Amino acid sequence: MILTVAQREFKSLFLSPLAWSILAVVQVILGFLFLSRLEVFQLYQPQLMALDSAPGLTEIVLPDLLGNAAVILLLVVPLLTMRLVAEERRNRTLALLFSAPLSMTEIVLGKYLGILLFLLVLLLMIALMPLSLLAGASLDLGLMASGFLGLALLLAGFAAVGLFMSTLTQYTTVAAISTFGALLLFWILDWSGQGTAGGNWLAYLSLFNHYKPFLEGIFDSADAVYHVLLITTFLVLSIRRLDADRLGG
Repeated sequence: MILTVAQREFKSLFLSPLAWSILAVVQVILGFLFLSRLEVFQLYQPQLMALDSAPGLTEIVLPDLLGNAAVILLLVVPLLTMRLVAEERRNRTLALLFSAPLSMTEIVLGKYLGILLFLLVLLLMIALMPLSLLAGASLDLGLMASGFLGLALLLAGFAAVGLFMSTLTQYTTVAAISTFGALLLFWILDWSGQGTAGGNWLAYLSLFNHYKPFLEGIFDSADAVYHVLLITTFLVLSIRRLDADRLGG
């Protein structure tokens, strides 16, 4: 049943012009940034060849590309997740969903998996940019795998937060803005913690503080566990919220 709900959500995304617009806009923006980094590499390539331990093509192009992708997708994911539950509530179809032979866990995981599949398509499209360089250059595939694993975990966290925010309201705009605000809060936590007594604690809670090591090719299980805990927390909150709605209804 989870796969049935996921398939329904995935198909509904591609039936809306919003999803296609997002795919196109993200590709155009990141494509431009990708080509800009390639230009920088070509410009400084003669100087880099003279250095003993100069950074390679992957080190110059990939971290910047994935760092920009994270910022852009922080803006984009709320637009994708805002309708997951809020639209069901606004259209008064949530009661019908509750009456189906589905548990709240199956509903939440199905909707989450549907949006996650769409983000995976988006991730694969982004990956085609650096992979295209294999036609004429050698790449650090380990660094690339680490970077895209980090971005995948980051997007999974974005989607979990967005799904929870969508369960709190019937207004898709409110869901989108609150999701963006929550994700932005995870960004500025690290900034606000600098130079304060609780700086280390706030830095640990920063979502992007656990993303940066992946861009450097460092896989730390503590960072992966942080992302998994974040995802699990917001999925559990979403299940509890829908369960409360069902019992209240």
